[in-house]
Amino acid sequence: MKDQAENLRRRLEARQNQSMARTIAVLSGKGGVGKSNFSLNFSIALSQRGKRVLLFDMDIGMGNIDILIGGQAPCSIIDFFENDYSLNDIITTGPGNISIITGGTGLKNLFAFDEDSYTRFNEEFSLLLANYDYILFDMGAGITQNSMKFLLCVDEWVVITTPEPTSIMDAYSTIKYIHSVNKEIPLFLVCNRVFTSKDGKNTINRLQNALMKFLGLETVALGFLPDDRTVSKSVTKQMPFILFDSEADVSKAILDIASRYANHSFGEELTLQKSRFLRNMKRYFLGK
Repeated sequence: MKDQAENLRRRLEARQNQSMARTIAVLSGKGGVGKSNFSLNFSIALSQRGKRVLLFDMDIGMGNIDILIGGQAPCSIIDFFENDYSLNDIITTGPGNISIITGGTGLKNLFAFDEDSYTRFNEEFSLLLANYDYILFDMGAGITQNSMKFLLCVDEWVVITTPEPTSIMDAYSTIKYIHSVNKEIPLFLVCNRVFTSKDGKNTINRLQNALMKFLGLETVALGFLPDDRTVSKSVTKQMPFILFDSEADVSKAILDIASRYANHSFGEELTLQKSRFLRNMKRYFLGK
């Protein structure tokens, strides 16, 4: 154990001057809006731009990413906590050359850290931050006390909604809640399943206007995805839609969103702070 700790310390020191991955939480006000499908295909679109991407399935017990790619990973985050696996041990290679950590089943209280488990996770996650350009967390529907702590650690939030009034209201309520706890984390909006470009723009504008009027919150419109039959066909085939049909409208849309995001072509001023994931982990999980 002493030798392992010393080796890990050396690896951390060797990487301390490298750039760190941006950490992004993808969330929604409710389930069923296509959040996991967005996370998966957005990750692949970033990978196709030459970025190193790790997708972390945080919807514990549901296995959404596993289902969408048509397989079950041999290891999951549960093996890290319960079977003493390293984070590297549980990473699998997914479609489009992305890396994936799956959520598994049976773990009810993810990230209820004691100091020892926190230290172990923090040290190993430090290495992942140096090895990737982006780490995306596909969050479960709804917000719990533990998931709220985790949301406060990441660098950016991406909120997925649809044009349905209930979806817009749920997204607004979710944003209102997390904004009441932290007003500094940049927040991006994506509208899924739109029938026309006008429909997508109007939905995002309505949500942005409400957030500005009632919360004084500025958000970034990242884009929208069309209601495309390619998505349902690809889900049936258990293949990401961007790989199932790269010429489909929805595939072109996700590539455009990834391009705008990677190039910071938002049309709005946005200050991106240095990655603060590890600092925030200590603050929110250990209260230090």
